[in-house]
Amino acid sequence: MTRTLSALAAAVLLCVASAAAQEEMTLDQVLEGHYEAIGGVEAWDATSSVKMVGKMSAPNGFEAPFVMMFKSPDKSRLEFTFQGMTGVQAVDGDSAWQVMPFMGKTEAEPMPEDQAKIMKEQADFDGPLVNWKDDGNKIDYEGIEAIEGTDTHKLKVTLANGDVRYYFLDVDAFLPIKATGTATIQGQEATFETTFGDYKQVGGLMLAHSIESKPEGAQGGQVITIETAELNVELSDDQFAMPKAAPADG
Repeated sequence: MTRTLSALAAAVLLCVASAAAQEEMTLDQVLEGHYEAIGGVEAWDATSSVKMVGKMSAPNGFEAPFVMMFKSPDKSRLEFTFQGMTGVQAVDGDSAWQVMPFMGKTEAEPMPEDQAKIMKEQADFDGPLVNWKDDGNKIDYEGIEAIEGTDTHKLKVTLANGDVRYYFLDVDAFLPIKATGTATIQGQEATFETTFGDYKQVGGLMLAHSIESKPEGAQGGQVITIETAELNVELSDDQFAMPKAAPADG
């Protein structure tokens, strides 16, 4: 019994010491662990383009295959097919545009301002934590916080435009498992949360292959499942540029 109590006491002390060590980590130490976990900043900087293929789904039964492409700097293109029609949402590095035939919009047009803001943020493929100073972001370390039973390092990220995001990195893996923030959608401010999972290594980079985005507190949201991912594929700038309107008949 004495040995058992001693072992338990030692285990408790070890847990306390471990928790204290985690709390004493600095921002630089947390980010260093994160960069190592995702493959290293140099590897991300050497990635000029990414192409992903998969499917997106929603609780209402919506499901659509998609192709998502990123090209440095800050270019992105998403194509998804539903009911025999293909929608496109893209950022050319500066402006965002879309083609939404499901809404009767068969010609490319500029994206609404609030939606364009979100798309431009997402076009930064390596996210707000990599090269954050160069991007004009600010990061504050806010200690350990449990997310659904998992201890995480909580990072407050203030983007260059003033928007605030919170990233939660698993204390052991240093990979993001959740991000939260607010966005203005159709004139109304909403809080959203994104969860990341099914991490896999692709060409030396660690990428989440399952991403769910939803309003805070909602039971379910849009899920993106990545089936294949390729790095440094040949992508033309024309693929991200808004097509010119077709000339009128006559």
